[in-house]
Amino acid sequence: MTDDTLATAAIRLSSPLRFGASTVLPVMAVGMVLLVIWYLAAIALNGPRVTEALNRGGQPYDNATFIAATWAMERPVLPAPHQIALELWNTTIDKPVDSKRSLVFHGAVTLSAALAGFVLGTVLGIVLAIGIVHVTTLDRSLMPWIVASQTVPILAIAPMIVVVLGNIGLTGLVPKAIISAYLSFFPVALGMVKGLRAPDPLQLDLMRTYSATRTQTFNKLRWPAAMSFLFPGLKVAVALSLVGAIIAELPTGAQSGLGSRLLSGSYYGQTVQIWAALVMAAILAVTAIGVLSLIERGVVMARGGRL
Repeated sequence: MTDDTLATAAIRLSSPLRFGASTVLPVMAVGMVLLVIWYLAAIALNGPRVTEALNRGGQPYDNATFIAATWAMERPVLPAPHQIALELWNTTIDKPVDSKRSLVFHGAVTLSAALAGFVLGTVLGIVLAIGIVHVTTLDRSLMPWIVASQTVPILAIAPMIVVVLGNIGLTGLVPKAIISAYLSFFPVALGMVKGLRAPDPLQLDLMRTYSATRTQTFNKLRWPAAMSFLFPGLKVAVALSLVGAIIAELPTGAQSGLGSRLLSGSYYGQTVQIWAALVMAAILAVTAIGVLSLIERGVVMARGGRL
């Protein structure tokens, strides 16, 4: 092996390390700044209640005692980050997975509905995009309705969907999946329409020159071109599907799921519980997007592309 080959191999091995460092360090820096701002905001928002409580006690206190008290309230206006982390630990590690107080249990309930809606929304979005690209009538008639569908607030639609489906005997997972699909199909449909139309006109003319059928043009040209548009849409869609699943749990008064944790926390003023459920939802969304990123890398490499 020559020196040039060794140098090239070393550069290739070091590139992911440099990329990782250039990505992780800025994220960590921003995270530290946000933590500082969060702790300061907790002092400002919880301060009035702490001051009132300390003054009622009649004992003198210093700034350190005051700050510590703002970060240790049982029902704070804004919980400190370490309070949320402790709640997450208690409700994920210390509680059995099948416990109704376990965030793993509630997260799994919400995730199952979100994934079902995500799959349904993805299939619907791809089918609609294919129809819009290949049928001019659908492009002119259907596309405006797809865009208009997203202007209606999901909080207004979700109760109606739950009530209508409940009257015909569809309860539980199905209404939540449909609401998730309603939110998640839109970015997939828009991304796929853009992707299926991405091939250059010269490329389409070349396929016609070779007497390629519509199916062959779709399989060999339009579909591969749409992959770079599909995965960004999927990443947005999976996050929206989680939002839809949580929103769907609110009007039903569900006894399980992250939405139920948000409801019970708001009823009893358990702000730490509310924030822990929100953080759990964010963790699920980031994990799902990470899985899609890995799948995207695999697809790119399988097609002979470079990352």
